Amino acid sequence: MIGKMTRRTFPAAAAGMAIGSPLLAGSLLAGPARGEEGPAVADSLTFPVLGDLHFDRLEHHDLDWLRRDHPGDVSQVENYSKLTREIMPRLFDELRQVAEGSGTPLPFVIQVGDLVEGLCGSPERARTQCTEAIDLVRLAAPRAPFLFTKGNHDVTGPGALDAFDRVLLPFLAEQARQDLQSASFTLERGGSLFVFLDAYDPKSLDWLERTLARRSARHLFVVVHPPVVPFGARSLWHLYASPKQGPLRQRLLNVLGEHRAIVLCGHLHKFGVVVRATERGPFLQLAVSSIIPRPDVAATQERVGVDAYGPDLVELEPRFSPENEPARREALAAEAPMIRSYEYADAPGYALVEVRDGQVSAKVSLGLGRRIWKTFDLTKLLAEG
Repeated sequence: MIGKMTRRTFPAAAAGMAIGSPLLAGSLLAGPARGEEGPAVADSLTFPVLGDLHFDRLEHHDLDWLRRDHPGDVSQVENYSKLTREIMPRLFDELRQVAEGSGTPLPFVIQVGDLVEGLCGSPERARTQCTEAIDLVRLAAPRAPFLFTKGNHDVTGPGALDAFDRVLLPFLAEQARQDLQSASFTLERGGSLFVFLDAYDPKSLDWLERTLARRSARHLFVVVHPPVVPFGARSLWHLYASPKQGPLRQRLLNVLGEHRAIVLCGHLHKFGVVVRATERGPFLQLAVSSIIPRPDVAATQERVGVDAYGPDLVELEPRFSPENEPARREALAAEAPMIRSYEYADAPGYALVEVRDGQVSAKVSLGLGRRIWKTFDLTKLLAEG
C-alpha cells in the first residue's frame, strides 16, 4: 500500500496500472496508415508538451480550511489563481496559433500532470475545480486531443482522488478515445509509442515492463509527472527516491535504458535535459515547466554540461529543506557518474517536440510570444549517451 499521500511526497512505487483498451480503429490518434501516405509522412509528427499548470481559482477553496491545515500553501493558491486568470488563456491561445500555422494537423497536446492545484478543502469544491479546468481546456486549448498524466496536486485534498476518477479520468478517456479504467494507458502514432504512467499506483513497474515487452514502435515516449532522474536542488523528488526502493529504481532505470526511452516530466517547475546511462543503455529525460510568471520571463540559473551536475546543485535553492541537504547532496553524488548529458534552467514555457525522418528534436519556447529559446536534437543526445 502507498499509505497517506501528501503534496510533497511520492508513493512507494512509480506509475501505472492496467493498460486501456486498444485505440479505436481509424481514430484520430491512430494516425494515417502507412499504405495511405507512405512511411515518411507516417513517421512525422509535432506536438506541444506543457509542464505543470495548476489551474486554480480562489473560490475553489475553503480558505478557512486551507489557512488552518495548509498555511504554507495560501500564497501559492493566490499566485496560481492569478496565473490561471492572466496567463493560462494566453498560453492556450498561443498554442492554437502555433497549431494553425504549422500547416499540418496537431495530433495532440501533452501535459505532464498537476493540471489542477487541488487542496480545495471539500469533495464538492474539488469536483468543481476539475470541471472548470476541463471547461477552460475545451474553450481555449488547441482543437486536438488534450492528453495528460496524473500529478500529485491532481489528487491532493479532501475528495481530490474521487474527483480525478469521476471528472478528469472520463475526460482523459474521451480525449484518448479509449475506455480507461486508470490514468495509465498507451497510444501509438506515427511510429511512436506514448506511455502515460500513473505515478501514484504501486503496480506500475510490473505494468511498464509487460507493456514495453510488447513494444514494436520505433520511438518511445514515457509521460510521467515526477522526474525519474534528479536534476536540481530538490533531488529527492523523483520516483523511487527512498534508499529502500533501490532495487525497484534499478529495474525502472534499466527498462527505460533498454528501450532508449524519452521521458517527459514536470513536477519541479524547472527545465532540464538529462541523458542517464544504465546497465542496458541510456535514456533521456526532458522536464518542462509551464508556470509562467509573466510573458517576457527570462531564463535564469542556467547550468550546462556534465561537469555542472553534482552535489552543489542544492545551492540552486538555498532555502529549500535545509534539514535534508546532506541527503540531497548524497543523492546527486551517487547519480553523477551515470550522467552523460546535462542542461538545467529556471525557464518557464513549453516545448514543441518533433518526430521527423527517424529523428526526434525539441524546440523550447520561453514565456509567451513564441520565443524559441533553445533547440535540442534528442536523438543525437541519446546516441552520444
